[in-house]
Amino acid sequence: MENYNQTSTDFILLGLFLPSRIGLLLFILIVLIFLMALFGNLSMILLIFLDTHLHTPMYFLLSQLSLIDLSYISTIVPKMASDFLHGNKSISFIGCGIQSFFFLALGGAEALLLASMAYDRYIAVCFPLHYLIRMSKRVCVLMITGSWIIGSINACAHTVYILHIPYCQSRAINHFFCDVPAMVTLACTDTWVYEGTVFLSTTIFLVFPFIGISCSYGRVLLAVYRMKSAEGRKKAYLTCSTHLTVVTFYYAPFVYTYLRPRSLRSPTEDKVLAVFYTILTPIIYSLRNKEVMGALTRVSQRLCSVKM
Repeated sequence: MENYNQTSTDFILLGLFLPSRIGLLLFILIVLIFLMALFGNLSMILLIFLDTHLHTPMYFLLSQLSLIDLSYISTIVPKMASDFLHGNKSISFIGCGIQSFFFLALGGAEALLLASMAYDRYIAVCFPLHYLIRMSKRVCVLMITGSWIIGSINACAHTVYILHIPYCQSRAINHFFCDVPAMVTLACTDTWVYEGTVFLSTTIFLVFPFIGISCSYGRVLLAVYRMKSAEGRKKAYLTCSTHLTVVTFYYAPFVYTYLRPRSLRSPTEDKVLAVFYTILTPIIYSLRNKEVMGALTRVSQRLCSVKM
């Protein structure tokens, strides 16, 4: 580990990889993924806003997921890229708290929103005649605002704690962003009670929603299997598979990282797992839908006709 001046109150982010040829290739790959996620999620939000055919509960929730993913990856990657390019790995005490707050708030909101999207698909497939009643605009707004508010409250509680615990001489965080488990290892006090609260919030925000999603999709897949229409079955499988891929990439590494005791954690393993839920997940939904591609065609044609 490199030696850093520890007289400052700033933290040091050791980063995802060392400055080497392989590190440069990985850096370029991550920047490309970031740009793809940026373009894909911005396009998704704009298309859903501009095309009236996509003004449905499913796409309303999806636009919020794209907004969260866009904010999520923008909280992490630009700072990491700047550190790698300029070699300045320091981040201020307040800056670390702000990054940690947004990471936790957006992460909690996304976990709850993914559960809401699973409920939406469950109602759409299993109770199609009740869909517009059970997934009204009011219900969608309540789901979205609830996800943002609950995620923010949880993030605020954790951020206040990590900004008030005493830290030892070393302020080198063995991560590429201000992650709570990595910061807690630098504390000069016993944190076993706080680690219990991390376990509790992880269970509430990840384990319970994951169980709910699994039950919902168990019912959905059973209903899809019984469908007589091959086209309807294909469309339902495509929608469900995309959502389940996002859920797997997001929940599994998150749960594995945050539910493990400190004695079983490996900084290298934590950083690799974090890549899945901070960098890879935001690109999965981007433009992977026939209706979205159809909306892209319609909006493009509309723009061309306006220019002519």
